[in-house]
Amino acid sequence: MADQPQGVWSKAEVAGQVVEVYEPPRLNDMGYTVIYLHGVHLGKLHEQTAFLQQADQHGLRIVVPITQRSWWADRICPEFHPEITAERYVRQHVMEFLADRYAVRTPRVALLGTSMGGQGALRLSFKYPDQFPLVAAIAPAIDYQNVYYEYDTLPQMYSEPEAARQDTALLHVHPLNWPRNLWFACDPADLRWYESSERLKMKLYSLGIMHDCDLETSNGGHSWTYYNHMAPAAFSFLMERLERERLRLPVTRPADAE
Repeated sequence: MADQPQGVWSKAEVAGQVVEVYEPPRLNDMGYTVIYLHGVHLGKLHEQTAFLQQADQHGLRIVVPITQRSWWADRICPEFHPEITAERYVRQHVMEFLADRYAVRTPRVALLGTSMGGQGALRLSFKYPDQFPLVAAIAPAIDYQNVYYEYDTLPQMYSEPEAARQDTALLHVHPLNWPRNLWFACDPADLRWYESSERLKMKLYSLGIMHDCDLETSNGGHSWTYYNHMAPAAFSFLMERLERERLRLPVTRPADAE
């Protein structure tokens, strides 16, 4: 039987919303922290031993915002909050929480998401690569315009499926500005979401954007079986890249000419 996680869960209130925090038994010396973005079914990490074992092994704190079925978009989702979008909640409130409580800021923060959260992590990183230069996505639900009529929150956020498509991670890839550390994976048996991950891979390749991906490993399709199977690869990537970012020399910008 695999060792049980030894860390401790707690809850905090951030901008009136609940954020869950997992502290490993021994935190890494740099305070590296992973923001985990959940899927559309709000699956919690409490019972996902594989994820928590990885957090324990690498000494990574995990912070889990809960934004309901918001698709982590910069659109008001009444189910989450009447005035704050999920995107702004992460970028502003959660990041301020990490800075204030744990003195952790970019680039010591990484994004990790599964399914709805996977596409959310990718989109946040593509839109704001300076704030989120490290991202890992497992089974990202990229083309969520295809499920527009399946989730009642999407018609509340977008006027039509095409409006949702225009806001997907694929459409936010910038050819000159992208996250330096990018990893994603999708099971070939994931019939609903695999094609969009393939398209993302081809787009990144055609633009010459460096990335790591695994679109070959198959174990359970779009399910926690697959997410847990890929957790070691995702966490290893994030930990290695967090260390790389720490050693990266800062870019010196020339002073403005007077």
